[in-house]
Amino acid sequence: MAIEFLQAFPDLDVLVVPIGGGGLISGIAVAAKHIKPDIKILGVQTEAYPAMKAALEGREIHPTKVTIAEGIAVKKPGQITREVVRQLVDDILIVKESMIEDAIDALMEIEKVVVEGAGAAGLAAVLQFPDLFRGKKVGLPLCGGNIDPRTLSFCVMRGMVRDGRISRLKVTTLDLPGALARVTAIVGKVGGNIAEVYHQRQFATAPVKYTEIELVVETKDRMHGERLVKALEDAGLEVTDTSGAMAMRG
Repeated sequence: MAIEFLQAFPDLDVLVVPIGGGGLISGIAVAAKHIKPDIKILGVQTEAYPAMKAALEGREIHPTKVTIAEGIAVKKPGQITREVVRQLVDDILIVKESMIEDAIDALMEIEKVVVEGAGAAGLAAVLQFPDLFRGKKVGLPLCGGNIDPRTLSFCVMRGMVRDGRISRLKVTTLDLPGALARVTAIVGKVGGNIAEVYHQRQFATAPVKYTEIELVVETKDRMHGERLVKALEDAGLEVTDTSGAMAMRG
């Protein structure tokens, strides 16, 4: 893999490689450093299973969390591979689960490539630590596409929430005939698409003369979502973003 990378792109500055037991990054590091000694090799592990980084630091971990990057969810890295990593890998980056989800979503939406969590870990590192890679030519092995459709769909939908393209709004209004129609008319006028509606009376926290309308709304982007909230508020309605979509990527 490293040979093919450097044959196609001899001016690469860095390769960012997921680490499980350490076999893939060991092979890549040996080949890449032989061909181009000044190339940087960075490993990536999920925060749920940072076993290789811990081993190199002389620590032992006992992971208890579940990760979407199952292919690199290794409790103990290999003895031989850890020595190769110690000698040839420049650093190991630890990425958040949410960044791996974003990477899976971005690769599918932009590159039209389906990868599993472990395969997206390299891009997750670039997304989480952009300053490390700014202005550099970066190679990312996409090592695995074994992801089930349910997990993939969750990544896409959660990514849309984080990007502000899907939000869940709670609108409080007087419980009068036409109240729901008024709210949906405002959403339609602004150009939002209502995916789900929950009209709460019995389980509402508002006073008895009021009703709570929960909307799951699709918008073009975060700014569009903010315009929708403003339009509802300008109509005298109390609006709460219960998804946190407007604040998650501020």
